[in-house]
Amino acid sequence: MSGTFRPHGVWTALTTPFSADRQVDYDSLRRLIEFQVQQGVDGVLPCGTTGESPTLSWQEHDAVIDASVRAVEGRTGVLAGAGSNNTQEAIRASTQAKEAGATAVLLVDCYYNGPSSLELRTEYYERILEGVPEIPVVPYVIPGRSGCALSAADLAILHLNDPKRVPAVKQATGDLDRMRLDRQLAGPALSILSGDDDLTLTMMRDEEIRASGVISVIANIAPGAIGSMVRAQVAGDTEETERLTQALAPILRIVTCSVTAVRTLPNGQSVEITDKFRNPVPVKTMMAGLGMIASTKRPPLGRMSPTAVAQCRDALREVHTADPGILGPIEEAFDVRIDQRLGDDARWSSLAR
Repeated sequence: MSGTFRPHGVWTALTTPFSADRQVDYDSLRRLIEFQVQQGVDGVLPCGTTGESPTLSWQEHDAVIDASVRAVEGRTGVLAGAGSNNTQEAIRASTQAKEAGATAVLLVDCYYNGPSSLELRTEYYERILEGVPEIPVVPYVIPGRSGCALSAADLAILHLNDPKRVPAVKQATGDLDRMRLDRQLAGPALSILSGDDDLTLTMMRDEEIRASGVISVIANIAPGAIGSMVRAQVAGDTEETERLTQALAPILRIVTCSVTAVRTLPNGQSVEITDKFRNPVPVKTMMAGLGMIASTKRPPLGRMSPTAVAQCRDALREVHTADPGILGPIEEAFDVRIDQRLGDDARWSSLAR
């Protein structure tokens, strides 16, 4: 295991860069991780939702975690995504992550087959804890993706039975009352990590939640600024926290990008619908526009509509205008000029479908 797991601060939910032929681009992954380390993140999370883990083969999954541990070189933590809707697969993935040197494993609630909270605790989390000793486990509660949820009571049982093995939860329910119940039942030692960039400060400031940090999507782009915002909040520097919050707000809101569109049916009828482009599509589009990685996603994820791409570009422009220092570190790390990238119409047009 690589170092002691400290579930606080900013952990970047890494995108998985792909080449044009949709193969994992390990050189780009290493460059992205080096950028994160140099910008002072507390840890990185490979193979989560943002890393398109559902479309990685298990061989690729293991290789990405191994490459991440090697790239980090012990300088920061590695929280390896190892969840599945199959307990045996999660045990195997957690074992591989442990052997690779990951600091801890993130286990998403089982998606699609929809176990009850009792089954999640006894047939999933407890079996993994028993089957893969020593490495810390972080439950990931995100019912909007998984269709089920580990309850606050069962989370508390896992944590209180072994606080060292279950020291934290990634909370992405969007339900502040549920988070308050997590704290009430589990007590003060449980670290609650925000799974939603735009709720991080709300969760940290709420005395009945007291979140200790964030597993951040937007930290792919602005790790230094996100880290400064969280540290300013911890330090009680209200002025700096508010300054950074306001400057970052346009991209914190765009982890998911929803746009209105019109579909024309074969019979000529027009129907207005909402296209909801979910993580990691917007962040990968922004990263590609800025010159950090290629825009490639694996199907079923793909390119956004021109309107959605324009929203991402406009959000980045707002951030850069408010504080050029937020995106500025990208220039040296990826050998680009932010002003040039944001001003290149053809480049952004090429990112749309």
